[in-house]
Amino acid sequence: MATQTTSAAGRRRRLTSSELDAGALLRMSQKELDDLFRASVAGPIPRGVANGEAIVLPGTPLAGALAPPLHLLWRGKVFFPKGKDLLNRILPFGLRAIRAEVYRQESWFDEREAIILDYSKTSVIAHYIRDEIREVAPRLYLGIVYWGHTKTINFALDFAHPDR
Repeated sequence: MATQTTSAAGRRRRLTSSELDAGALLRMSQKELDDLFRASVAGPIPRGVANGEAIVLPGTPLAGALAPPLHLLWRGKVFFPKGKDLLNRILPFGLRAIRAEVYRQESWFDEREAIILDYSKTSVIAHYIRDEIREVAPRLYLGIVYWGHTKTINFALDFAHPDR
């Protein structure tokens, strides 16, 4: 799979899945992220530790500037396939907290299959949160966060480099 990205000089260039990483996702516009999510399949339900990257204000200089401070608050997720759930890694030391159920279901974004991270029955704090993820490159997932039914931000989960 390939996706387009815009260079600093404004030229469009196609990225292959081997070139995609969390940094590349941070540099994409919201339209590019939406197109990539739409073009991707759910992939396997992940297992193990993933490094997370919140993608706020995509396609703007602020996206890269906000990433480091947000990474201090949210570090990623740990998926437990036997329990069909996950825990978020939060705070600088990666405390495991805020559980979600993990399952496959139709996406609210495009009505195609996605992996759902559902906090509605597992968390008082995140009760109104639902995440949807799809694999956009080997061991790299792009996610959408919903508050209620409102699409809010995107995020990346990198299983290939969980300690970055």
